[in-house]
Amino acid sequence: MMLATVVEGTALKETAARSTGAQDTASGDAAARDAAARRRWALIALAAVAVLLVPWTVVLAVTLPGSTQVDNWPLAWIGLDVLMAAGCATTALLGLRGDPRARLTASATAAIAVLDAWFDITTAGTGAPLAQALLCAVAEAGLAGACARLALGKGRGRRQAP
Repeated sequence: MMLATVVEGTALKETAARSTGAQDTASGDAAARDAAARRRWALIALAAVAVLLVPWTVVLAVTLPGSTQVDNWPLAWIGLDVLMAAGCATTALLGLRGDPRARLTASATAAIAVLDAWFDITTAGTGAPLAQALLCAVAEAGLAGACARLALGKGRGRRQAP
């Protein structure tokens, strides 16, 4: 009788474990579906923003003046370069530690370098200022390329303990 009770108890525990596992799997599946739905809606929202930016760009092209007076011009350029330097430093620090978040900072730094090059060229005067801007843009394009390669490459990932 004692053996039968133990066997029945074990069978009940196994059935309960399978049932709980099925519930865990079902709740995990539901969570995955919810996450996929949230991701899908976020992507739909991004697509909507992309579509809405087209007419906004046309409005800007038609209404913005050809030139303007800008306050705090040096601060704007210094801030952009400080941001780019911080991105480079953070990417290097995280990358040397084997932290996978280095891909994120590399991505952001690449974007900043491209923006810097764009504004260097589009705001430069003719002649020597434009030549200097183009020279800087070549260096910034190199930085953007290196950062994009770091962001998209396989990388080292997180270091494993020996």
